Amino acid sequence: MKAPIFLNALRAFEASARHHSFSSAAAELNVTPAAVGQLVRSLEEWLGTPLFHRGTSGRSRLVPTEAAERALPDIRGGFDRLSLGLRQLQEGSRGGVLTVTASPAFAAKWLLPRIDKFHALCPETDVRLDTNLKLMDFVAQDIDIGVRYGRGSWPGLVAEKLMNEQIFPVCSPAWLARNGGLTSPHDLAGKALIHDLSVDTHIGFASWNDWLVRAGAAEVDASRGMQVNNSAAVLQAAIDGHGVALARSVMACDDVASGRLIPLFPEITLASELAYYIVYRGECASLPKLVAFRDWLLQEAVSEC
Repeated sequence: MKAPIFLNALRAFEASARHHSFSSAAAELNVTPAAVGQLVRSLEEWLGTPLFHRGTSGRSRLVPTEAAERALPDIRGGFDRLSLGLRQLQEGSRGGVLTVTASPAFAAKWLLPRIDKFHALCPETDVRLDTNLKLMDFVAQDIDIGVRYGRGSWPGLVAEKLMNEQIFPVCSPAWLARNGGLTSPHDLAGKALIHDLSVDTHIGFASWNDWLVRAGAAEVDASRGMQVNNSAAVLQAAIDGHGVALARSVMACDDVASGRLIPLFPEITLASELAYYIVYRGECASLPKLVAFRDWLLQEAVSEC
């Protein structure tokens, strides 16, 4: 078997074993299921042994043989080393594509409004932004660097703290004019509250109840109101005058600075248990384009409002 075909066959086998499906592997590799099946069969013929227990139905879940299961960790490790070797060939330059992952809300409210500064600093680097609410597999999705929100611990990744965050209520100038002066947190009783459901509260994500307890107004009923699962949309709902949102300082920074949102009771601060972190694979830490982007993120965070 020739080297390029051999590598393609190994890639088809690994993807099929990971997904337990030729069809899903084909979607990942951007080829047809028939092509994946043929590559796997050619590898089996070359090895002289089957790699999967095949059921009677074409839709049956692919199950690797015992020998295949033993070999998979080394095959995956080999692909990782090949990928790293290719990256190291690029280490003399910051040029090329840098794949960045971030949540859609962080990308919209913080990263994209500032990205032109990075382009001016490193015009030779093309940023490919992958926005996703799910945590991406840096190896499988070929991610270089990302920004995650949490407690700073993700297996297999280096995490450097980027920004801490404060939690406070905000509303639009128009909403405040319609609803009169609010002199204390108790005045929020009966008002339309906007809830952010983008992060699970069990990992320490602050809720309206948390802020009201901190403000000494625990008796205010925060059980009702608009519920939104995207932090950017939460702020937009407040900007559009639909109620009072519990804002995250990093997300709301630009809207507050522009006057689109007004912080309420700014003397009451609630520090989030979560923070923003720059994340990347340790073996890629010296890539010039990654270093340039990481340093730029840290510099931008220092100047954060």
